[in-house]
Amino acid sequence: MATVRNQRAPRGARLHIGIFGRRNGGKSSLLNALAGQDVALVSPLPGTTTDPVEKPFELRPLGPVVFVDTAGLDDAGDLGALRRERSRRVLDRADVTVLVAAEGQWEDFEQSLLDELRGREVPVVVAFTKCDLARPDAGLVARLRDNVAAVVVMSAATGEGLPALREALLAAAPADFVDPPAIVSDLVGPGELAVLVAPIDSEAPVGRLILPQVQAIRDLLDGDACCLVVKPSGLREALGRLATPPRLVVTDSQAFREAAAATPPDVPLTSFSILFARAKGDLAQLALGSLAIDRLRPGARILIAEACSHHAVEDDIGRVKIPAWLAGRVGGELRVEHAQGRDFPADLAAFDLVVHCGSCMLNRREVLSRLLRCREAGVPITNYGVAIAHCLGTIERALAPFPAVLDLWRRERDRVAG
Repeated sequence: MATVRNQRAPRGARLHIGIFGRRNGGKSSLLNALAGQDVALVSPLPGTTTDPVEKPFELRPLGPVVFVDTAGLDDAGDLGALRRERSRRVLDRADVTVLVAAEGQWEDFEQSLLDELRGREVPVVVAFTKCDLARPDAGLVARLRDNVAAVVVMSAATGEGLPALREALLAAAPADFVDPPAIVSDLVGPGELAVLVAPIDSEAPVGRLILPQVQAIRDLLDGDACCLVVKPSGLREALGRLATPPRLVVTDSQAFREAAAATPPDVPLTSFSILFARAKGDLAQLALGSLAIDRLRPGARILIAEACSHHAVEDDIGRVKIPAWLAGRVGGELRVEHAQGRDFPADLAAFDLVVHCGSCMLNRREVLSRLLRCREAGVPITNYGVAIAHCLGTIERALAPFPAVLDLWRRERDRVAG
């Protein structure tokens, strides 16, 4: 059984459950019934929900989840098309989906939606809502149960089927959420030490560490490992005081060159961003994507994608530093565009490279969806930490803690070099 997690868990660490179906099919009522409170507006008028509505709460015994109630995918007209597009974006980050069919209705619309959900290889729970008004055909229910994670007949009005729906959602949770991949603890080991290098600069929140640093510390503690947190200027002295070298040094990407100079060559060194590239996405794809930097020419079109929206500071990493490092490596100015939050472009084919942030605010499903879209468009993608290490000439050391990925990167580099 999964451990109940803190209710204040960030959205990127929560199971995302998307609710899809027709307008006025009972999606919002279902969400309210699960939450035990009115979190979504309910009306007999079709189209009441116009934008995805998120509700984070605890789904015991699984822990923190976020439900996303969407507008009806049968919405019509120009405005309806925009609503449908916003709802479909939720598919990119849904770990589990609930397909809502009201009053036993199952027609081509529901079957087509089911086919799309199954094509994305995401668990599907079919919820026949409003069963107090009409129930689905028993034969249909039996057939669907052979093709989906679960079928639940329920009523938000009477409460019938709600316990069964909760059980179905718990059972459908992907294994990598119930037992999520480690961020760093597997590289260190119980009782061993990791040194974390955390710059305190203009981008650091006052009085707090940034989320990747906090999550790395928690992961080390959960893995019964020890950690020592220092500023870049204190790394050399801290290492000199240790009787035994640490198993790993992890640094903020921007301080990698300074950290590398202070860390003995026989001590493994990597960055927080590279750790998150592995935990949230596909480190191999992101590492190979960095090789595209050397093929760029002045004027190339670059997309820099940030998972969170924030006010840019004077030397912002995504808007100032990375564009400058890339331009310096390429030897000329680049056409750099930015995407923030959920606004990841639908058309990627025009870009020569995508550089993504560490994705601490996104769940793994959404990161993998973005990687897949880049692969399908034939556009290389890398992330902040890998791109910075490549531009600074430190990528081989940064990838050394991941020998299989480093070997793959070297072989591809040599193949391209001819």
